[in-house]
Amino acid sequence: MRILFIGTVQFSLKALEKLIFIDSDIVGVCTKGKSVFNSDFADLVPPCILNNIPYKLIDDINSKENIDWISSLKPDIIFCFGWSSLIKKELLHLAPMGIIGYHPTKLPLNRGRHPLIWALALGLESSASTFFFMKEGADDGDILSQKDFDILDSDDAQNIYTKVVNLAISQIEEFVPKLKNGNYKRIKQDHSKANIWRKRGKEDGKVDFRMTSKSIYNLTRALSKPYVGAHLVYDNKDIIIWKVEIVNYNHSNIESGKVLESNDNFLVVKTYDGAVKIIGHEFDSLPDVGEYL
Repeated sequence: MRILFIGTVQFSLKALEKLIFIDSDIVGVCTKGKSVFNSDFADLVPPCILNNIPYKLIDDINSKENIDWISSLKPDIIFCFGWSSLIKKELLHLAPMGIIGYHPTKLPLNRGRHPLIWALALGLESSASTFFFMKEGADDGDILSQKDFDILDSDDAQNIYTKVVNLAISQIEEFVPKLKNGNYKRIKQDHSKANIWRKRGKEDGKVDFRMTSKSIYNLTRALSKPYVGAHLVYDNKDIIIWKVEIVNYNHSNIESGKVLESNDNFLVVKTYDGAVKIIGHEFDSLPDVGEYL
């Protein structure tokens, strides 16, 4: 089974390394030399060079030049793991077995953008790692493999990212032999249960202390590394916030956003329903007690 691989993030690298390890026939790799869009960008060129795999650095995956190059490699199937741009119809139908995509949610639930960030920001307690046959719609193709995972209250973006990658790698090891021998199942999605998560923007990552303490905690852990970090505005500057803890504070007559403690390298700030302790941040100098954020 001749595999063409497309990807450009840390998960892509781990998946490619696993495919190489299990002696898959990888006929080519499409990737990027750099990416300002993907904060978890990974360089896939070194394993290609080490294993003599043809590769192409691309921007527009759907250009005639790139489709011609992919076509010349005569892939039986395409694996697209960690690619942010739309795959158009011509490429979707190029390989006889189609394109396998990846989405870390329990499809048909939560199709769309930023699945791990949304899951943490919304406080979900579970999700799933899903490989599916790509179609022209968003994450709506038949499911090849799906495995559930728990989201703990202590999980942050890095924990979840690592958890999901490890689970996905185990799935790859299971389904690749099934694809090779034709012993796999395609499970139709129930489109009536589907919802689509929208693209997040900068404002979605802004900490507003009128939010509940739990909402601020969830937002901050959702955007922790390998992502860009949550932020607040202080002295007309964006300040990155990496980690907070929820603090019990029962004085409901104190306004949200007021600095309650400013000590060493942490802050305690009043929220809508309590307070949070900011313990991971990029303040140059900490605000004083009594200031407002």
